[in-house]
Amino acid sequence: MPSVECDPDVARERLEAAGVAVEAGNTEYERWRAERGDATAVAYGDKVVVQGSRPTDLLALLRSEAGGRAHVYFDGASRGNPGPAAIGWAIVTSDGIVAEGGERIDETTNNRAEYAALERALEAASDYGFDEVDVRGDSQLIVRQVRGEYDTNNPELRERRVRVLELLSSFDRWSIEHVPREVNERADSLANEALDDG
Repeated sequence: MPSVECDPDVARERLEAAGVAVEAGNTEYERWRAERGDATAVAYGDKVVVQGSRPTDLLALLRSEAGGRAHVYFDGASRGNPGPAAIGWAIVTSDGIVAEGGERIDETTNNRAEYAALERALEAASDYGFDEVDVRGDSQLIVRQVRGEYDTNNPELRERRVRVLELLSSFDRWSIEHVPREVNERADSLANEALDDG
């Protein structure tokens, strides 16, 4: 569970300013708790713990500094083509891994899973308020389609590429590069773990 080193009173103000309802804690040790999407924040003493399947739903609001640059890694996995699928992603700064996630998605092809992972990673980076992203993935096809080097004949992949470009346009600066699988190891592991857990 991610723990945020911040003043719980300041955290509460940030959440309330964002329209998140903050309620009394469930035990004498909890100062307060708040829920948004698939995340729950609980304040204890001088820290806030965020739990749930998508902690980024709240972590972005609690982050003390907006802006900055992040490296965004993504990977999709499909067992069968199409078949059961999952996504994995990680956001890394000079402070280390800021956020990461892996989850099962509907049965789909590997390329669609790659796009779904990229979309989710960019949404998380945007939620965190980063203004520059350097995106890295081990799918040459997706990277080259997003760059415009390859055409996208499949209508669904074309729609996903348009969505990814919309997300990228919200950043002040972005780049996307193909990297070997070993460089993308964390996102790959998260996607495969999510697939194994299903």
